[in-house]
Amino acid sequence: MVGLTLGAPGVRATARIVATPEGLPVLEGEGPLALRRTRARGPYHRVTVVGAMSAPLGGDRIAVEAEVRDGARLDVDSAAATIALPGRDGERAHYDVRLTVGEGAELRWLPEQLISAHGSDLAMRTRIDLAAGARLVFREEQVLGRHGEAPGTLATRLTVHRAGRPLLDQELAYGPGAPGGWDGGAVLGGHRAAGQLLVVAPEFTDRPAETRMLGDSAVLTPLAGPGFLVTAVAADARLLRRTLDDVLHTHLATR
Repeated sequence: MVGLTLGAPGVRATARIVATPEGLPVLEGEGPLALRRTRARGPYHRVTVVGAMSAPLGGDRIAVEAEVRDGARLDVDSAAATIALPGRDGERAHYDVRLTVGEGAELRWLPEQLISAHGSDLAMRTRIDLAAGARLVFREEQVLGRHGEAPGTLATRLTVHRAGRPLLDQELAYGPGAPGGWDGGAVLGGHRAAGQLLVVAPEFTDRPAETRMLGDSAVLTPLAGPGFLVTAVAADARLLRRTLDDVLHTHLATR
């Protein structure tokens, strides 16, 4: 491990993954982010992110970087949910995810939920850069508060570029530090779990997905590019996962 800094400002750590068709030449975990090579599924290399210590805490700055080089296939998951916790000084924590997928490469990014615990303050930013012929399956889920508690403050931004051009750029904010109305009928409507599934693949260029409702609290929307986005809210993490998995399994079964 290199580059890990501990002290009053919090933890500074970056974990890095590089996948090629032949293997995983770079697999470096730091601090709270341990990376494990796990049993592969078909032609995919598989990496599991394992939490080695409580994080992100207030004041932490942690990051995960994954590069899937041309022709490689990578499946990334996590061993457990990530819990954002309050620090001693009330500082905001930062969690950055940076993903790059090359030509003819594929990334399946399927971590467990992010739980925003009461009193926490987390800013999470995800930047994804895709080559024109790249494939992506990306899932993110947020649970607002542990059982029986109010949520912390959570701000997220997801930015996706394909072939150097913007494909998706959105920001979400929940909790006491968010703008008013975040828990109203136009946003969460009293639900405590929110998530999305982003799928990008070349075949959607000629056969775009069609907009449709998925039950009472989810919608599938085509992008202005070769892909679609499913956005969902639910009463709890289990129901949210069921909604997103139904779409995911249908998509993968048609491949």
